[in-house]
Amino acid sequence: MNSTDPTHSPLRDVAQSPEATARYLADVQRVLLDIGKNLETLALETRVHLRKTHVEGDRWYHARLRALPVEKALGDVLKNLNKLTEGLEKSAYKRRSHDETVVNTTRNRKNKELEKQRKRNPQPIQAAPNLPQQGTQSENLGYGGPTSIYDLGNRESA
Repeated sequence: MNSTDPTHSPLRDVAQSPEATARYLADVQRVLLDIGKNLETLALETRVHLRKTHVEGDRWYHARLRALPVEKALGDVLKNLNKLTEGLEKSAYKRRSHDETVVNTTRNRKNKELEKQRKRNPQPIQAAPNLPQQGTQSENLGYGGPTSIYDLGNRESA
């Protein structure tokens, strides 16, 4: 596909690569964090202004009560923004994890197929060539060799 194709989307190329997806999501997250800093500043300035705004006849807490819904709304926006940035991080991780799973799935399927073939056609068990034959004396009578209480005198000390 070329870039003059009207159906071509620039994000299609980004979506096909986990590294490109992670870079794009990191850029979006950076922008959102900058916006978040501005919103935090706005929330603080709004809080100060609204709590200082008194009307004639107010008690000391009336301005605060009037400001609470606005403060809560801005706080909710900040909370949602933080969840959004966390979701972007999680999405980048999941995207990379998906590609690793795809690679591992093909390998696991090959291994399972080989295991099935081994079960269908078991190899005959052959005697190992380095095991001592019956009737011959083993040279190493250490912990792994057959011993009895009568052979204790022949053993080497540790």
